[in-house]
Amino acid sequence: MSHQSEFDYVIVGGGTAGLVLASRLTEDPSVSVIVLEAGEPNIAQPEIMMPAQYAMTFGNPKFDWAFTTVKQKFSNDREVIWSRGKGLGGSSGLNFYAWIKPPAADIDAFEKLGNPGWNWVEFLKYTKKSETFHPPTEPQPDAVPQTWDASIRGTDGPIHTTIPVHHHVLDDLFQGTMENLGVPRVEDPYGGNITGRWLANANLDPKDWTRSYATTGYYLPARERPNLTVITEATVARVLFNEKHSEKPLTASGVEYLHAGKKCTVNAKREVILCAGAIKSPQILELSGIGRPEILSNIGVETKIELPGVGENVQEHSFIGVSYEIAGSPPTLDSFRDPTYAAEAKKLYEQGLGPQRAGLSSFSFLPLSTVNPHEAPALIDALDANLEKQKQAGSVPKWLKEQWELQMSVLKDDGLPDIELLLFPGHLTLCWLMLVQAAPEQGKTYMTAILILQHPFSRGTIHATSTDPTANPAIDPHYFENDFDLELLVQGVKYTRKLAQTEPFKSAVVKEADPGAECVTDEQIREYIKNLHGTAWHALGSCSMLPRSKNGVVDPELKVYGTTNLRVVDLSVVPLHIAAHTQTTVYVIAEKAADIIRGRK
Repeated sequence: MSHQSEFDYVIVGGGTAGLVLASRLTEDPSVSVIVLEAGEPNIAQPEIMMPAQYAMTFGNPKFDWAFTTVKQKFSNDREVIWSRGKGLGGSSGLNFYAWIKPPAADIDAFEKLGNPGWNWVEFLKYTKKSETFHPPTEPQPDAVPQTWDASIRGTDGPIHTTIPVHHHVLDDLFQGTMENLGVPRVEDPYGGNITGRWLANANLDPKDWTRSYATTGYYLPARERPNLTVITEATVARVLFNEKHSEKPLTASGVEYLHAGKKCTVNAKREVILCAGAIKSPQILELSGIGRPEILSNIGVETKIELPGVGENVQEHSFIGVSYEIAGSPPTLDSFRDPTYAAEAKKLYEQGLGPQRAGLSSFSFLPLSTVNPHEAPALIDALDANLEKQKQAGSVPKWLKEQWELQMSVLKDDGLPDIELLLFPGHLTLCWLMLVQAAPEQGKTYMTAILILQHPFSRGTIHATSTDPTANPAIDPHYFENDFDLELLVQGVKYTRKLAQTEPFKSAVVKEADPGAECVTDEQIREYIKNLHGTAWHALGSCSMLPRSKNGVVDPELKVYGTTNLRVVDLSVVPLHIAAHTQTTVYVIAEKAADIIRGRK
């Protein structure tokens, strides 16, 4: 641990964004940086590095913060667990390592909302900067048929991506069935168009088939730099300011944090940068006196900057699974439940071989008009009328009206996706969340079609409940407060059942395990979803990058309104949800932020 008490940049959070920033900023040897991470180092742990261990770190307090939402009114009062990565690398060391980019239209929406320079052209530039794409090598292309466009892939970035070498039989079944359902194949889903079906890349390093993430790609190459200091198990309590009160913007002087049972302070000569994620960044702002006065008053914190958008505009992807028992017992992730199979797979992996190198491969992103072409127009018209009624009643703020209008334009566009259908080659009880009704039977194998809502109309909140920095904030995603979010998943479940009626998947299915044959009506499907849906771990918006008049928290340079040198750089700044898994977007935000800070825009 460094005894230095002053640095140019103080970075709060050593997760995905924090380590990217630390690495990029310390490329300048004249700049000093400290990173304060609340978790343990967790560097090169086998639980993180070895792939095909989906969700095995979930619920483990060494790796997972395991936040919990408040009771959800529209989900039968359930409390939903939100796993988040704990330790250096954050959630980039906890996720399912699927490398996904959103549609260009979703990113261009950021600019339309009032953020110049945040558009698809910039996004693509920074994804290429963060990535080294490894094309498949022989004989891999024959086993995993995939095309790619080298012009939209990175060639020398810190994160290694590739096509997973292990191919599941179920991928062929899924892709063939989707083709027979009329879903077009996307030749390369990394250039701004993801609508259709395709095989995804994974952030794995093919030289040894280990996870490539913020720690391996950004931190480890930089960790010996004398101008970089990292302190783990350091919980930041609040940002400190030079002024107590001022009509002018406040200047952050440093942060107060807890470490080894002591309260410590570190000073910032240039900036304080929050990279604590969509859950903790708004909490730290509130504990620092920035936010909604009523929230701050309730926890006994004096308001220094009135910023009503802090902790608001929260949007989250929610998912539901439909599981099928598969005939013939082909090897899937279920096979790892057999200790003998798991031991053999580990031995093969140590030789650079075997199923441990698998990734989540088969994805499809679909518009509502594909999911239910007959009812889509009426469903969209009903939603439009409902939103208009709320607007006319005066209960919807202008900033939300604008967001809803953009979302409606996506919903009405048959070329843009509204729901994700992902093949999970196994039964969902492999995930500690236990989001199933029927436990898998030993010796049988399953496939789960995972449906993920992409552009929720519901808006949630994340707010501090006390001045204790170790206490978790109240997470309230307001799941299904707008009933259309639930309706879209209902339509997705019904569409998924078409797979079991379509070849080649039809011949492979023994039975539907979840929700099962007894779940027939729309109302029964609704109850199934309410009782068993889970988070897709993609929450954002709690420190939205928007004009201050639109309830924004940070400006297009990610600087907190009312401050001169306090920024937020993480997923919390994304103002409107995207049709994608979110890790790639976090790398983009942090890479772009580093250039903004260094004056290289």
